[in-house]
Amino acid sequence: MHLVFKSQNGLFINNMNTFSCSLIISTYNWPEALALVFKSIAIQTVLPNEIIIADDGSNDETRNLINSFQKEFPIPLIHVWHEDNGFRKTIIMNTAISKSLGDYIIQIDGDIILHSEFIKDHLMAAKNGFFIRGSRTQLLEEKSKSVINNQEIHFSPFEKGIKNRLNATHAPLLSFLVKGNPTDPQDVIGCNMAFWKKDFINVNGYDNNIEGWGHEDIELAARLVNSGVKKRHLKFAAVCYHIFHKPNARHNEENNKAYFYTIWKNGVVRCKNGYSELSTTVRNDH
Repeated sequence: MHLVFKSQNGLFINNMNTFSCSLIISTYNWPEALALVFKSIAIQTVLPNEIIIADDGSNDETRNLINSFQKEFPIPLIHVWHEDNGFRKTIIMNTAISKSLGDYIIQIDGDIILHSEFIKDHLMAAKNGFFIRGSRTQLLEEKSKSVINNQEIHFSPFEKGIKNRLNATHAPLLSFLVKGNPTDPQDVIGCNMAFWKKDFINVNGYDNNIEGWGHEDIELAARLVNSGVKKRHLKFAAVCYHIFHKPNARHNEENNKAYFYTIWKNGVVRCKNGYSELSTTVRNDH
């Protein structure tokens, strides 16, 4: 972990780099959860340079919520939306990241409540040649109902209704104790992940051919690893809390899993239909 500072021109500086940062949030038709995500962003000790919502086709309730928070945030809050045509996270993530200005991308889901030092911890951990695999704490079903009803965004590792309590422990100085396998992408979770935009573009981003829920994030991680970027498991830092929901439809999960293994084991670096296949009028490469 490195100390992080923000310069007068808005760039972040740690011991390794000077860079800008974009927070990407994927969402679909759950404004009650997204509102809590926004509330947790508002109390961050360090804010990113911008927030971009990757909206996979939500209705106007989500749009109205975003509009209301746009008036409150001191940084840009950008809503990137496409028509609801089933689970198309890969496409909307590519589109959202194409709109980003940040050198460094932190990505979460729209049901993830952030610890107040979540962004700061990620910025401190940013290092060339690495991407971040974060952890998450699960809020159980009854706890999640209470969290939404009472607008809770502060949690203790010791309170009831929390699973994976170790993941709720915020002790960044202990983060170096957790190593993990830097070339194994199988445990990556897309709801808490970070990478350099240049590395993302180098592997052509998310694979647009992956259909339905499951394994799109580890498939991206596999190609990052195949390109020579190493994984860092960030634990005891960048703490976040996942709001319970019923599982998504997983009709294509096994096909996606098999596809991931093929990509990983064959050393594939760039997907054939990804970020670069977006219109050049959409992308914001730098």
